[in-house]
Amino acid sequence: MNKELTSKEVAQFHEQGFVSIPQITTALEVAWIRESYDRLFEQCAGWEKGDLFDFAGTDEPGAALKAPQLSDPSKYEPALKNTLFRANAFAIAKQLLGPAAELVFEHAMLKPAKSGAPTPWHQDEAFYAKGVDNQAITFWMPLQPVDTTNGCLDFIPGSNKKPLLPHRRINGDPRIHGLEALGVDDSLSISCPLQAGGATIHGYHTLHHAGPNLSDEPRRAYALLFGLRSPYYRVKEDFPWNRGMATARHKRAVKADGLVRRYTNNLRSAAKAILR
Repeated sequence: MNKELTSKEVAQFHEQGFVSIPQITTALEVAWIRESYDRLFEQCAGWEKGDLFDFAGTDEPGAALKAPQLSDPSKYEPALKNTLFRANAFAIAKQLLGPAAELVFEHAMLKPAKSGAPTPWHQDEAFYAKGVDNQAITFWMPLQPVDTTNGCLDFIPGSNKKPLLPHRRINGDPRIHGLEALGVDDSLSISCPLQAGGATIHGYHTLHHAGPNLSDEPRRAYALLFGLRSPYYRVKEDFPWNRGMATARHKRAVKADGLVRRYTNNLRSAAKAILR
């Protein structure tokens, strides 16, 4: 099954900032991804490195996770690099961005049953750090049917053509990774329910949101981001809301990076000693 967008879908993406498609991969592959997905979360893969974290909570040890996410799941399950979902998303990304499009990020997002926190209105661009020059698009695929009861995505059409809104950490708490946009008018928002294996595609500047999971089952979603490096766009300074970040996830990542650097330096020293 090879998937590309119709000319009408391409036009909608550029005009409204998002598009929804009913199928991007097969039911068989969705079942396999879901099995791998559940295993990675059950194993807490990536916790020590900061790849597994709580998007909506303070992420402290022992605390219940409100909205756990895993960055770069294919790092922990390499077979995810060879999915039809990725191949089809890559083909569509080239349609929308051009032949130089490349995969820049992936993450798995879990909303626990009955308690999965809402994802506030935000623009992905607000997470960008100084120096980022990727104009990215996100492919968001649910691994079970989604609607407003368990957290499908909502979009504000045309927000892709308006200025980046000011953001803050959720509830103004610097310990929380997630961001929320300020001054959002969601009166014209559109919800995008999907079946498992469908997908929404949105731009880095498009306002989007997902409600809480009120259902009896976890809500699982898998996202791939493809970007195009632009000579006309670059984040010149860190956004104010990203300065002074003090999340537990960030601290774990810094610690893990320090251990890797120390280990690498020790290996280099040992190699030099052997070669002398």
